[in-house]
Amino acid sequence: MPQTSKSCLIPIAEAIILSFSEEEFEASIEKLQVILPDATIIAALDLVDRDNVIKYTTPWGRCHYEVLGSTATYTVFTNPNYCTCPAFAFSVLLAESHLMCKHLLATRLGEQLSRCVVRPISDEELVARIE
Repeated sequence: MPQTSKSCLIPIAEAIILSFSEEEFEASIEKLQVILPDATIIAALDLVDRDNVIKYTTPWGRCHYEVLGSTATYTVFTNPNYCTCPAFAFSVLLAESHLMCKHLLATRLGEQLSRCVVRPISDEELVARIE
C-alpha cells in the first residue's frame, strides 16, 4: 500500500473504530472490511472474544495494554498506534501492506466495546512490565 494511500486511510480507520458499536455490529464490520483484511478483523475479534486484551490501569490513570497472542504476549500502544509483534514490524512498518495488526485492532475494538480485561497495576509493577 503506497504511503499516500496509507496516510489517507488511517483517519478513516480511526473513525470507523470510534463508531463501532454492538448495536450495529454487522454494519460496523462491513465498514472495517473496506479498509482492513478479513483475516485481521476475524483474528482481532477472536482475541477480544477470548478476553485476550488486557488493560492495565495505574492509580494516576495511565493505561498500558497487552494482548495475549497465539505465541507470545505483545505490548500495544494506542497513541501513537504501535504493537511489538513481528506482523506489525513487517506488514505495517516495512512492507506497508497493512494499516494495523490484529493485536492493535483488538485493543482498539476491545476499548471501544468496553471488552478489555481491566487490571489495576502499581507504579512499580508498570515499570517492571515495560522493562
